[in-house]
Amino acid sequence: MVWWHDFIRIIFITNTLLAFYIVFHRRRSVSTTWAWLIILLIFPVVGLTLYAFFGRGISQENIFSINKQHHIGLRNVQKSIAKAPKEVSPSDTSKLGEIAIHFFNRNNESPLTKNNNVELYTEGETFFHDLLKDIVRAKETINVEFYTFYSDNIGNRVLQLLIQKAKQGVKVRVIYDAWGSMGATKAWFDQLRKAGGEVLPFITSRNMITRYRINYHLHRKIVVIDGRISWTGGFNIGDQYLGRKKKFGHWRDSQVRIVGSASLLLQERFVMDWNASIKRPEQIIRFNDTLFPDLDEKKIHRGDVATQIISDGPDRYIPYMRNGMMRLMQLARKRLWIQTPYLIPDDAVFATWQTIAMSGVDVRIMIPCKPDHPFIYRASQWYANELTRCGVKIYIYEDGFLHAKTTIIDDYFSTVGSMNQDYRSYDLNFEDNAIFYDKKFTKKMIEVFEADMKKSHLLTHEEIKKQGRILRTLQSFSRMLSPIL
Repeated sequence: MVWWHDFIRIIFITNTLLAFYIVFHRRRSVSTTWAWLIILLIFPVVGLTLYAFFGRGISQENIFSINKQHHIGLRNVQKSIAKAPKEVSPSDTSKLGEIAIHFFNRNNESPLTKNNNVELYTEGETFFHDLLKDIVRAKETINVEFYTFYSDNIGNRVLQLLIQKAKQGVKVRVIYDAWGSMGATKAWFDQLRKAGGEVLPFITSRNMITRYRINYHLHRKIVVIDGRISWTGGFNIGDQYLGRKKKFGHWRDSQVRIVGSASLLLQERFVMDWNASIKRPEQIIRFNDTLFPDLDEKKIHRGDVATQIISDGPDRYIPYMRNGMMRLMQLARKRLWIQTPYLIPDDAVFATWQTIAMSGVDVRIMIPCKPDHPFIYRASQWYANELTRCGVKIYIYEDGFLHAKTTIIDDYFSTVGSMNQDYRSYDLNFEDNAIFYDKKFTKKMIEVFEADMKKSHLLTHEEIKKQGRILRTLQSFSRMLSPIL
């Protein structure tokens, strides 16, 4: 039996040495490092397997493909901006707005567009109804990019309409995340390919298993039609987003329809993602006036909502979107209202919310009443409890599942996009947000938040005290693993 003890000892020592090497050999946050160490040391063999698939960094080939893409459409965006001058916001808040605008456009990647008509959608029925209407009216190009594109009733309806438009001669392209679109097989998408459309899995979806990296996902939700009309936000393509899944019930989300120059920026984001994901050189998209039209006022009705489009992903070491959103939230003087399905902030974001709340700002965060991922939900509960103790008002939405990703700062700034308030959105996913510097649109966002509050209950200290020991233990354990959930 001595040899068996020696064998176990060798495995333990080898696993420990490998664990420390694996975790410390690349740059990552302290919290993520410790979370992986816990997994690797407690579960020797299983931990190494999990790390191989979920813990390794994005491949250098993928980083190169994503980072080398050029901003090919910015010149037409600048033309459109020049034609429609507009004040960013009222004079008493313009300086604050300029702080955020400058941060996001520091490298001239996110210019402020000033001539947009923006509509907010919160229900799946109206979202899909109007999206399908826009697709029907498309004349030249339809570019679609989603994390989830399911092969179900609404998914097939959208696909069949795209096939119809492709047969009519419209250039149709689709990018999807293979992990998020389970069931949407190559054969299913081949229907569109045979009709003349093009379909690609996002670059991080290719060879996920053979390259042992399945933790990096395309989480953006973008549709751009004829370079003039665009959609982005939290909705994906699937029946559950229409509230047709018993597990979730009513689905509450947020999406925006944009008509104007910001559509060119979303078009550019799509083109960069497409060019990073192509398999053959002939699939590359180059600049042309069809994709990036000169938006003449006579051809299209636009509004005056000042809008920035921001995007980010794990191909950058510095979390650009997370840092920018913290900077934007720090501008709050009156209110900071947030909706997110996952409440797992890192230390920097947590401290930002804590500081803002302690400064007398009305900080409210709304989260769902039910989980779609058990560990993530327990971790969210832990942070909800802690934030409540810090003076943040946590609202639990009870009318189904809340999937909206929105932020409201005072009466002037608001955001809608794909970015959750969690480690995954900060560090692992490819995300996009639309930021609106507009009092009228922000007023609409406030009204929607207040309506949702009527369908929610405020988390109280008494409710937290009633939580049992087992539940608190699960919350604490889940919180320890939150950097890698």
